Amino acid sequence: MALSDVKCRTIRPGSKLQKFSDGGGLQLWVQPSGGRLWRLAYRFGGRQKLLALGVYPAVSLADAREARAEAKRLLAAGIDPSQDKQERRRESSGGSFRAIAQEYVARLEKEGRADKTITKTKWLLDFAYPTLGDRSIRGIDAPAVLKALRQVEARGRFESARRLRSTIGSVFRYAITTARAQSDPTVTLRDALIRPKVTSRAAIIEPKPLGALLRAIDSFDGQPSTKAALQLMALLFPRPGELRAAEWAEFDLDRAVWTIPVARMKMRRPHRVPLSTQAIAILKQLREISGEGALLFPSVRTAARPISDNTLNAALRRLGYGKDEVTAHGFRATASSLLNECGKWHPDAIERQLAHVETNDVRRAYARGEHWEERVKMMQWWADYLDDLKGAPATKELIGDAAGHRSIGMDRRPVPWRAAPTR
Repeated sequence: MALSDVKCRTIRPGSKLQKFSDGGGLQLWVQPSGGRLWRLAYRFGGRQKLLALGVYPAVSLADAREARAEAKRLLAAGIDPSQDKQERRRESSGGSFRAIAQEYVARLEKEGRADKTITKTKWLLDFAYPTLGDRSIRGIDAPAVLKALRQVEARGRFESARRLRSTIGSVFRYAITTARAQSDPTVTLRDALIRPKVTSRAAIIEPKPLGALLRAIDSFDGQPSTKAALQLMALLFPRPGELRAAEWAEFDLDRAVWTIPVARMKMRRPHRVPLSTQAIAILKQLREISGEGALLFPSVRTAARPISDNTLNAALRRLGYGKDEVTAHGFRATASSLLNECGKWHPDAIERQLAHVETNDVRRAYARGEHWEERVKMMQWWADYLDDLKGAPATKELIGDAAGHRSIGMDRRPVPWRAAPTR
């Protein structure tokens, strides 16, 4: 039986939700609280669906019937009324910045981005939500974005502000690809933010103090696994996060190779690390400590998580080295500096071992080789050299090894690398 306007007004609410039909799927839902809601029940694609048409009396009976008629026309044309409503709403408002940012983060998760990347992105976006979160993305311009960035700068977080600009830009570019924005306002803000002073991570790049550091590490009296981690940082010079979360399944000691999965690599590329005999010896000793679990360096609190970011740096402080003298990440600068200065190895082999990506697009397209054989020799040479430093007299400042390589004085001009003749 069709509804009338009088009946719509006079229906008394009950203890449960009541539904009154007007025919053709149109229903008036009367809630126990007294609210009256228009709903349209229909089928699309073989599924039962429900479309909200508004609240009575703001939407009159006549308006609800017209909405029903429009929905029927869409169905006849093979269009889902609910989907059409969502698209029209999205086109009119563009969607809120918060909603689209959350979609963007969800896409990163589906792409398999590293957990650390996802966490960092969410953390940065939290700075933007108070100012931009509830605004339609179509209505956000460069001054609005700059206001959000200035609030971060006001806290002294200059680098965070710059990273936030980049993240907001990624959200806008995602919105452009999904037809909810037309331009990226962050492009014009490239030079509008304070440039933070770049401070390189502290590292020892002179042979004599490096030898002293290595001897101090060998005498470390803390957790044996932490000592092993510091020794491996010096020998293999990976990024600290790559080593902290390393799993035994990644190591093939028989083939002397450590394969770091893409998920943990900063540049999202798989990376292999040749293992010197010294590194293998440390790993075999470490296996007696943590080999029954998945992780090389499990936390003391739970074997399911690796040691924290600060563990290695805290160990260096315990050895008496300040944060302005050496850091765990600084072992990469140490190896890069001394390997390049000795002149024995191709610069590309060193860069590949550091898992750096060539910034020049043209050069990157051609420089795809891994220099694997040279890197195997280089990593063994490096391990022998560190042994030499640890056992050398305090006045010795030579790079050499037990395999008969000639030594190069560190206070002299380095011998330039010369390409081997091609065959």
